[in-house]
Order: sequence, then C-alpha cells, then structure tokens
Amino acid sequence: MKLKHFAAAVALIILPGLALAQTGSTPRVDKRQDRQQQRIDKGVQSGALNEKEAARLQKGQQRVQKMEDKAMADGKMTKKERARIEHAQDRQNKKIARQKHDKQRVK
Repeated sequence: MKLKHFAAAVALIILPGLALAQTGSTPRVDKRQDRQQQRIDKGVQSGALNEKEAARLQKGQQRVQKMEDKAMADGKMTKKERARIEHAQDRQNKKIARQKHDKQRVK
C-alpha cells in the first residue's frame, strides 16, 4: 500500500514538470524522458523496483530534467548541450535497467 502512495506522490511531483518541459523545442529529449519515466513507474507497479530504488531513479530523472531546463534557458539547445543530455540519459537508462533486473523485489 505504501508503494502505491509513493508512486502517486512521485507522479504528482514529476508530471507537471515534464509537462512544462515539453513546451521547448526538444521533442526527442522530452520523449525519451517520458519513456524512461514510464519504465520507472511500471517497475514500481510490478514490484521490480522498491521505494529506495525508485527514489534514486527519480532523482536521476530530475537531474537530467534540470540539465535540459538549463540548456533551454536561452531558448535553444546547442549540439554540445544535446550531446551532454543524451549521454546523461544513456547513463540513466542503464541505471533503470540494472535496478529493474536486480534480485531486489517488493514483497
């Protein structure tokens, strides 16, 4: 039951920020952020991610989102900024996969 409350709280915190982020001109980055967020949410729902794992992954997602927000502060994203963000997303992607497929489960 705690896990459902945690997932709901995370969704309430993250989703408005993602909606605001979508107003920029970075659809590729935003779409990937959404897919990774969905993977985290599904991991919580299935029990593949426990609360601590999900919280750590959420923190990583927020860090990537802050990078994107900072890059878009001037209204456009350079190739170098995009490469840094995509590299951060790659690392986050691996972390999500690693945590979802480890032996820790919610019982």
